[in-house]
Amino acid sequence: MAAHPDMSRYTGSPRDREAVWDMEAALTGHWHLCGFGMWAAEDRSSGEFVGRAGLYRPEGWPGIEAAWTIRRDRWGQGLATEAGVAALEFAFTQVGADEVISRIRPDNAASIRVAAKLGLTDAHRTFRGDAVYVAARRTWTSRIG
Repeated sequence: MAAHPDMSRYTGSPRDREAVWDMEAALTGHWHLCGFGMWAAEDRSSGEFVGRAGLYRPEGWPGIEAAWTIRRDRWGQGLATEAGVAALEFAFTQVGADEVISRIRPDNAASIRVAAKLGLTDAHRTFRGDAVYVAARRTWTSRIG
């Protein structure tokens, strides 16, 4: 997934196996350092890996981020929205976050649409060139169930 050019258009250059290993090691370590992190996203019926989603907050980040990356061949199936709902629900009910952000490149129309479906709004600020979208616990309406 990380080697596909369409997948890396908004997340950096395509990664080789070694770079993916480093990235996965960092994501695994994130759980130990922060108590939350990214999940592998799987197709419910087949168990097939379809992407990753969850929460992310490395050092220097402007807040806890809800993030999603779905395999290119599974785009347009609502999986990013479903994963985003799970990440926000976890952030607000288990982590106790008061606010969650999503960093989205301004030209990433698909992720902006997902953010809107999730109730994230444009905070009219940027971080490292990305637009910052925000959801607050006080206005979050659970979409699970």
